[in-house]
Amino acid sequence: MKNHFKEEILQGLKRPDKKLPSKYFYDAKGDALFQEIMRLDEYYLSQKEIEIFESQKAEIKKAICSDVPIRIIEIGAGDGSKTKILLRHFQESGVQFTYTPVDISKNVLDILTRDLEKEIPGLKIESYQGDYFDALEKVSSSDEKDVIFFLGSTIGNFVRGEAETFLSKLNSFLKSKDMLFMGVDLKKDPSVILSAYNDQQGVTKAFNLNLLDRINAELDGTFDTSKFQHYPYYNPQTGECRSYLISKVQQKVMVAGEQFNFRPWEAIFMEVSKKYDEIQLQELAKVSGFRPTQTFSDARRWFADVLWEVA
Repeated sequence: MKNHFKEEILQGLKRPDKKLPSKYFYDAKGDALFQEIMRLDEYYLSQKEIEIFESQKAEIKKAICSDVPIRIIEIGAGDGSKTKILLRHFQESGVQFTYTPVDISKNVLDILTRDLEKEIPGLKIESYQGDYFDALEKVSSSDEKDVIFFLGSTIGNFVRGEAETFLSKLNSFLKSKDMLFMGVDLKKDPSVILSAYNDQQGVTKAFNLNLLDRINAELDGTFDTSKFQHYPYYNPQTGECRSYLISKVQQKVMVAGEQFNFRPWEAIFMEVSKKYDEIQLQELAKVSGFRPTQTFSDARRWFADVLWEVA
C-alpha cells in the first residue's frame, strides 16, 4: 500500500495539471477530520442518509433481505456509524447475514470492528483492508446473495465516465440477483452544496491540507501548508463540486527526493463530488449493467439511497 501511495502521489504531481488522489485523505488524522466533517451543520449528506435509514429501515430490510443468507459487503466502510442503524435492525429482525466492511484504512477498520463487537453482539463480521476490487475478488460468494453497500455519496468522487467504468467493474464481480445499495447526493440549491465543502469552521480545509502533511510525514515532503489556499467551487450544469489547493506563491517542494515547482496560483486538483438527478441515475444504472428497483429519499429529497439489481 505504501509503495502505491508513493507512486500515485509522484505521478499526480508530475502532471501538467497537478492532481492528488482523494483516497489518500484517510490516514488516522484524516479519518478523525472526516468524522468531524460529518457532524458539521453544513455537511447535510450524512444527516440526510441517517434520516433515510432511521425512518425507512423496515422498508430497506424488506427490499434487500430474502430467505437466503446474504453477505453485505460495504466498500469504503469508514466508521460505519450510519450502517450500524441497518445492521442492528437486520440483526434484531433475524436476518441471516455476514457483514464484510472493506476500507483502505486499517485504523478505521480496527475501530469499526471493536465498536461492532461491543454494540451489536453476535454480529458475524469479516473485515477486509485494501482495494475494493481485491476484496470483491476474495469475498464475493456463489453460496450467498451479495449486497454491495456503497454509501455516503462516494460515487460522487468519480466524474461521469469514471463512475460508469467503476460500477461496470463492480457489476462484473456479481451474479444475477445480487444487489448494489448506493448513496447518491442529489442536485439542489447550489449555495447549499457549496457550503457543505467550504464550512465556516475550516474543517474541510484542514481535511484537504492534511494530505500534504501526510506526504511530508511519509514521503519526506517539504510542503508548507500555510502557502496553499483551499478553494472549492460548484458547477450546476455538470453537477460537480470540485476542490483544489492553490499555491499562493512561487515555491519549490521536495517529495521522495524529487523537486516540484509551483507557480503563483497554480492549482492541485484534490477531489470531485458529483450530484445527480433521477434521469442521470437511471442512465448510469443501465450503462453499468444494473436495473433500478427502489429509491429511498429524505423528506426534502436532497439525498437518495438507490437499490439496483444486477440486470
